[in-house]
Amino acid sequence: MNTKVIAEIGINHNGDIEIAKRLIDVAVIAGCDYVKFQKRNPDVCVPEDQKSKIRETPWGEMTYLEYKYRMELGDKQYDELFSYADSREIGMFASVWDKDSVDFMRNYTGVMKIPSALITSDDLIFYARDRSKYLMMSTGMSDEEDIEHAVTIADPDLIFHTNSSYPSPIEDLNLNYIEWLKEKYPEKEIGYSGHEFGLITTYAAVVKGATWVERHITLDRTMWGSDQMASVEPHGLIKLVKDIKSIECSMGVKGPRTVFDSELSKRETLRG
Repeated sequence: MNTKVIAEIGINHNGDIEIAKRLIDVAVIAGCDYVKFQKRNPDVCVPEDQKSKIRETPWGEMTYLEYKYRMELGDKQYDELFSYADSREIGMFASVWDKDSVDFMRNYTGVMKIPSALITSDDLIFYARDRSKYLMMSTGMSDEEDIEHAVTIADPDLIFHTNSSYPSPIEDLNLNYIEWLKEKYPEKEIGYSGHEFGLITTYAAVVKGATWVERHITLDRTMWGSDQMASVEPHGLIKLVKDIKSIECSMGVKGPRTVFDSELSKRETLRG
């Protein structure tokens, strides 16, 4: 399969390593190439004016900072998860939201991603580029000037087109931008990170030339969490990978029309 598929677990594990393992299993069964998590240092990422705000959660009432720590996985959990992913023969990495998370993840992998929210953070981009072997970045919420600047300083290996709404309105996906990126950065790999309902538009992204596809995954879209509703459930992920393989198989080559073996008997019947 030429198109690489990333199953983004993100924070849909809700801080539960067993849920994380089940989501890895789903990605393996579907035939994905990678699973991706999100790594943050809440002390750095949560704005000061938000840290003490009270939030209702499935684990009771707590401050927003306490909640963000409740959702984070630490050293022991990542030790176990990277070992588990390795045993299941699937790649694993994370989006890094701060310098501490870059340092944390480089202990496990040289693959990292700069999320859309942070492609205007020059300090983080420089830091991650210097400490990663393969750097990805998403382009959501950014205009062309932001993207050009980020690509210049990050020199990413892979650029994702994305709309950062959860879920993304279909009319705002602008899949033609994939072709724009491929023409503008022919030396880069271009991917598509989708947050929309359904799979059809992700298939269209593959036809448009995306060589990487990323979709959030969940065990159940009704689970608690901000990203669950815009995620793909297990049966959908299995269908996604299977259908991408079918699309690739159907594309053929660009060039003069040839008669396929499957047509020969019908040609003889109809033309004699």
